[in-house]
Amino acid sequence: MSPSFDIFCKVVDNYGDIGVCWRLARRLAAHPGSGAIRLWVDDLLSFARIAPQVQPDAATQTVAGVTIVCWNDAQASAPAQQPADIVIEAFACSPPARYIQNMSDQQLWINLEYLSAQDWVESCHGLPSLQPNGLRKFFFFPGFTPATGGLLREPDLLARRDAFQVNPQARLALLAELGVSPEWLELLADGAALIYVFCYPQAPLPALLQALGQHERDALVLMPKGMWPRTLADSHRHGNLIAIHQHDFVDQSRFDQLLWSSDLNIVRGEDSLVRAIWAGRAMMWQPYIQEEDAHLDKLDAWLARSPYPDTVQQAMRAWNRNDGGALAAALQHLLPPASLQKWTNLTLAWSAELAQADDLAQSLLSFYANNHQTR
Repeated sequence: MSPSFDIFCKVVDNYGDIGVCWRLARRLAAHPGSGAIRLWVDDLLSFARIAPQVQPDAATQTVAGVTIVCWNDAQASAPAQQPADIVIEAFACSPPARYIQNMSDQQLWINLEYLSAQDWVESCHGLPSLQPNGLRKFFFFPGFTPATGGLLREPDLLARRDAFQVNPQARLALLAELGVSPEWLELLADGAALIYVFCYPQAPLPALLQALGQHERDALVLMPKGMWPRTLADSHRHGNLIAIHQHDFVDQSRFDQLLWSSDLNIVRGEDSLVRAIWAGRAMMWQPYIQEEDAHLDKLDAWLARSPYPDTVQQAMRAWNRNDGGALAAALQHLLPPASLQKWTNLTLAWSAELAQADDLAQSLLSFYANNHQTR
């Protein structure tokens, strides 16, 4: 019998947690080896920003084959529901106490951790942690090696990407839908660069614009509204046009297509990193900023596993250290079309290599099968 899933998620300020959980829930719901999927979410209003089908006022609802439960105080005090076969607490958000009381050793309890490329996660992945009630909770780390849980990926994702990227009209239709002007649509059709930026406010965005202005190629910088706290305006430098277009929040399908459409993707956080890799385009990553620069260690570990040369790595470190001068110097070598294409080719090849491994959903199902047989 196919195992059922309960996934518990608390929405944080940057939507990364719910982004991962929503992709995982939909992936499992579409997997022939999965049973019923329930997603428990504490903030449906924020959830609806990336999934417009979600009704923020509904206690329970079904979207894309996933039963969504509003995880609030009323739900916590309600009679406990029967736990699923696989219970996933995403990023250390413990299920309600009444729910845990109903759990037994027949459930597989997973602590789904944040994505990391650091070496230590391989030795911790799959380890059990004995809980006060005698149950075992297993650490589960998404990652970039066979010794981890892999990366979240739909089976047809790369095929859909390839079909989209050979259809220039699909790209222009998407951009028109987001309000890009007819003048810029024409420039993009004629070879202007499209740069997608989804960053934290600490990033040296002005230095990026300056670097773009030092090349002959026109460039449109596309970014979500409200991401950058300072005023940005169109600007002309050295004869080429650099414009900024800010768009409304989009659902995850549209977000993927934006990444597929761009010549360079600059992304932040966990979900966007994985989707930028699958997009197969030149990319830079900004990890979630942590105390004592712990995020820079995560960046270095990821870069060490990446196929990118020193110049690309220097650009990413400069972006994350808010070093505009070093960023501009590195991009001077990376932005010419031939260099940008080499960068793109590296990401494309890496995405194909990573896609040979089981994805996160399949890894969870395999882990359940292996552990269930030993009980």
